[in-house]
Amino acid sequence: MYNKYFRTGVIAVILASLFSITVVSKAAADGITWTSRTSAANNSWGSVTYGNGLFVAVSHDGNVMTSPDGITWTSRTAASNNDWWSVTFGNGLFVAVSLNGSPNQVMTSPDGITWTSRTSVANNNKTSVTYGNGLFVSVSWTGATPRVETSLDGITWTGRTAAAGNLWQSVTYGNGLFVAVAEAVVVGVAAANRVMTSPDGITWTLRAAAANNTWVSVTYGNGLFVAVSWAEKGNITNRVMTSPDGITWTSRTAAADNYWTEVTYGNGLFVAVSTTDAGTSSNRVMTSPDGINWTSRTAVDSWNSITYANGLFVAVSGNGQVMTSGEFKLTADTGAAAAAAKAKADADAAASAEAARKQKMQQELTEIFAIIPKIAELTLSLGELTKAIVMKKSDVSGLTKKQPIKVTASELKQIQKLGKALALKIAASNKGSVNEGAVASFAEGVRILYGK
Repeated sequence: MYNKYFRTGVIAVILASLFSITVVSKAAADGITWTSRTSAANNSWGSVTYGNGLFVAVSHDGNVMTSPDGITWTSRTAASNNDWWSVTFGNGLFVAVSLNGSPNQVMTSPDGITWTSRTSVANNNKTSVTYGNGLFVSVSWTGATPRVETSLDGITWTGRTAAAGNLWQSVTYGNGLFVAVAEAVVVGVAAANRVMTSPDGITWTLRAAAANNTWVSVTYGNGLFVAVSWAEKGNITNRVMTSPDGITWTSRTAAADNYWTEVTYGNGLFVAVSTTDAGTSSNRVMTSPDGINWTSRTAVDSWNSITYANGLFVAVSGNGQVMTSGEFKLTADTGAAAAAAKAKADADAAASAEAARKQKMQQELTEIFAIIPKIAELTLSLGELTKAIVMKKSDVSGLTKKQPIKVTASELKQIQKLGKALALKIAASNKGSVNEGAVASFAEGVRILYGK
């Protein structure tokens, strides 16, 4: 059946797609020039991601905020007041994990706005979650085994055995491989157990890291895995390592001896952010076109997380700050995705309203039929009958008891016409939920009530 909401949704998608073609970025996402933005609240923002036309950030103090462009942010209510450590997007769903809040250390949202608590397998300090090859994978920093959990839908989780009981800090997916990096259980132990890989998220294999650092973030881009670290005491250099396959790693020199917290890839550039630095407070970002040669960039504050989408790098800090580099581009894909998401939300709201309206009309119809037996015991004028039906009059004690009467053929036709008109009106209001048989029965009922 033709539906005006369907028409509106189609038009919205078409207009958004056409509009998106005309929107052109004014500045390249270069990771060099950064602009401070106002966050939704002064929270300790721990992780940011992008999906379904929306940037989503979660905080260590139990909050969520969203932005369609990385500039204007809106507070959202998290599913629980947990220490949310990481958020990702995959298969139409945002998934966040936390350090605490057992057993509900996971929350999910289809739109970044409404969040639902999910039960995890183990009461671990979950530090990172990613999506790849149809699977969500989370890793844990501390706690009982298992320190890896997987889920096909973000809702039901299964424990997996990690390659070692390390303090796993970050996990990513690229080139058909899940790769996780860690801090060793004991400071100073060999680097051999600070990386693990898995082709399926289930079976994991230990790999040798390039240095004994506290590896806290790993990403994949342009055919290369890149990890950044907080160096352990005595290891003030080589805070970056790279690998073409996730197995063999090579140390690289960072642009500064900072506590690098996260690295991402976008627009042909690797960009890393940090919380502290070696002597200054202005070089908290570094960039690299190849993951090997790094350059310091000017940015202040203590940055915890960074992501990239459609021409824009977005970073969030533990001090409630947001900064961006580049300019968000509304592409045909993002425009259509945003329009489709809005059209779906509008359609869902319309469907809900329609269902409520139908339920109300059905209740009214039930009430109308319920008074017919009462009316059958009365002698009513045409006006009284109309009022009794339309107003669903339940108190008829003041009306005259039924007496044998006669009506003319003309009056009978008028009564039948009234009954059919009322029934048709109900049927029309109920969008066809009253069929023609019901209409005929209703009209016949009126005839019997006021017939010979």
